[in-house]
Amino acid sequence: MGEAVRWGILGASKFARQQMGPAIHMARRGRLGAIATSTPDKAGAFEAFAPGVTVHQGYDALLDDPEIDAIYIPLPNAMHVEWSLKALESGKHVLCEKPLALKAEDFDAVIAKRDETGLLSAEAYMIVHHPQWQRARELVQGGEIGALREVTAQFSFFNDNMDDIRNQKGQGGGGLPDIGVYIFGGARFVTGEEPEEILAADLDWHAGVDTRAHVSARFPSFHYAGYVSTRMAPFQRVTFHGEKGALTLSAPFNPQVFGEARITLELGQGVVREERFPDANHYVLQVEAFNRAVLDGAIYPCPLEFSKGTQRMIDMVYEKAG
Repeated sequence: MGEAVRWGILGASKFARQQMGPAIHMARRGRLGAIATSTPDKAGAFEAFAPGVTVHQGYDALLDDPEIDAIYIPLPNAMHVEWSLKALESGKHVLCEKPLALKAEDFDAVIAKRDETGLLSAEAYMIVHHPQWQRARELVQGGEIGALREVTAQFSFFNDNMDDIRNQKGQGGGGLPDIGVYIFGGARFVTGEEPEEILAADLDWHAGVDTRAHVSARFPSFHYAGYVSTRMAPFQRVTFHGEKGALTLSAPFNPQVFGEARITLELGQGVVREERFPDANHYVLQVEAFNRAVLDGAIYPCPLEFSKGTQRMIDMVYEKAG
């Protein structure tokens, strides 16, 4: 393999062209070597920042490419498990967009294939690689705000384009699969706790996909309340509220796009501290962590078991909502 992971991208989605493709090419100890797309116009976008990239006409051709070590999968949600398994069977490491599966139990086949092959397989859950979230976990678990009592999380944007796969039931669309993973997984990552019970789940539906979900849950040491919506003005914020103070994350999911990533600590009696993270690119950091795991055997900070736990909470919400 050498000193760099040679990446291939399965498909040419807008997100891959604009975010993850450039991140793969920018990340240390890796390079973008190939893509699979039958659309020449889309291939040109990758060639602009990665000259010489190989363009395969079919997905299987990319998986058969001996010059590729790892596959990034940005396909529609309903295709993630199938192509993750195919990539692993082809001897490639896999970084698959979230949600990797649409049911927690569907992670099991990918976990088993990962263990069988000894290859790295992970969900592209980028926020855990961002220093804002890592610092929040350090502060909360370190007792900076005292015993945690409440977590609130909000994430919304407006998208009523029915041609978008996120609005299509057959493609695994919906607000919870698309962005619920962030408000649920973020709470789990920072606190290290798992939900005991979904207390309430109020969902709006359109064409078979959820467009708003307001959720209340009980964790071992705190109460959780949050919402996601794909039919509301863009907004995102997460707050961890303890007995001694409150910690708020600004722009926690789309830093540099929605706004600057910041942590604000409010400790009472007018004491307010702020930490800023203006330059971190969580997509690049995610790929670099993956590269280290592949090349050096470093522990990858977001294993499939963690991602399965987030999907389990989504499953619990759907079950509660009926």
